[in-house]
Amino acid sequence: MKPEADLIIHNSSQLLTIPPNSAFGIDSLGAIPGGAVAVKNGLVLETGSSAGILSRYCARETIDAGGRLLMPGFVDSHTHLIHGGDRTGEMVMRLKGATYLEILKTGGGIHSTVKATRQASQEDLTARALERLNHMADHGTTTVEIKSGYGLDTAAERKILKCAASLNRSSALEIVSTYLGAHSLPKDRHREKVMKDLTGPSLRDFRLLSEYCDVFCEEGAFTLEESRTILTAAKAAGFGLKIHAGQFNALGGAGMAASLGAVSADHLEELVPGEAKLMAKHGTVAVLLPGVPFFLQGKKYADGRRLIDAGVTVALATDYNPGSCPSYSMPFMIALGVFQCGLTVSEAIRAATLGGASAINREDRIGSLMPGMQADILILNLEKPAEIPYYFGTNPVHRVFKRGLKIL
Repeated sequence: MKPEADLIIHNSSQLLTIPPNSAFGIDSLGAIPGGAVAVKNGLVLETGSSAGILSRYCARETIDAGGRLLMPGFVDSHTHLIHGGDRTGEMVMRLKGATYLEILKTGGGIHSTVKATRQASQEDLTARALERLNHMADHGTTTVEIKSGYGLDTAAERKILKCAASLNRSSALEIVSTYLGAHSLPKDRHREKVMKDLTGPSLRDFRLLSEYCDVFCEEGAFTLEESRTILTAAKAAGFGLKIHAGQFNALGGAGMAASLGAVSADHLEELVPGEAKLMAKHGTVAVLLPGVPFFLQGKKYADGRRLIDAGVTVALATDYNPGSCPSYSMPFMIALGVFQCGLTVSEAIRAATLGGASAINREDRIGSLMPGMQADILILNLEKPAEIPYYFGTNPVHRVFKRGLKIL
């Protein structure tokens, strides 16, 4: 008698398995023409040809992919999903010539979002964020990292992270939480008091609510030395480390964070010479966020080609946030990665799946469809990987599965 699977998805155009031990490059997608995947207990049981899988297993449920592309779910490893209000008016200001930092200095930007977030109830923030998560799932995302950072005081930051915990229980998607108390300097406290709060005893309380600690190392936010102080304290409190670095200015934050063992450095449009080598040496993932310069009408994107050639693992993420990238679409980030960041199609797809998993230390369980990995699976209304960026700005998703269960 044949062994039983819970689910078999077969008759694909191609199945992209994305093997974890494969390097970035043309053969890194592990494509199986006409492939199928068998699922048991929420994990990938086996992959292979459709004929082979169907001959070896019976299944409680069998789904015909109809000649469509099968691949792992997208891992969005950098978002600011929980916030109050919106900032549509700032887009008009930018179209009239105002820069992101100019808007910030006038009291707009993040400060308006902080005000709206502080005023919103936890229930309202959670409900709005759940709507956004559903939009992300519609676009093929199955795992999402969510940062705090729009509270900028202890009570509001805790409220945001409690929202993230609630979403992890109520949403079909998998949520990873990051404490970003060091997102910006609040208008209602002095710098010295802010630094004391960010490096003091409350860090251990936030560790109970979040896996990672992040800091925005940038002119107008936190200096290189302040960022080092915050991350060093966070490491002592048991956090994994992340950093926003090089978005507008090359301050050396990515290299500094890599030396402290950061799992990722994000943005990276501007790098100090030698930072890429430090990131490669310490295994720090480069999370590219090309939706930000696209939305802000910037002229410079992160150089993914340079980072990959230096041996750095690269991820792509949306950086969903209300001010600089209100986008839910990982397929669009793949297109921007190809057209603006110097990535090949295979590199960009890998960056949006297994690369994203590496940026949250989950490459051993998600981002790939090799046996034993979590069965987070997409069926796309496409036949070839290159069609993802080719049909940019469209949503190619036909079906979404999380842990082998259909959520779309």
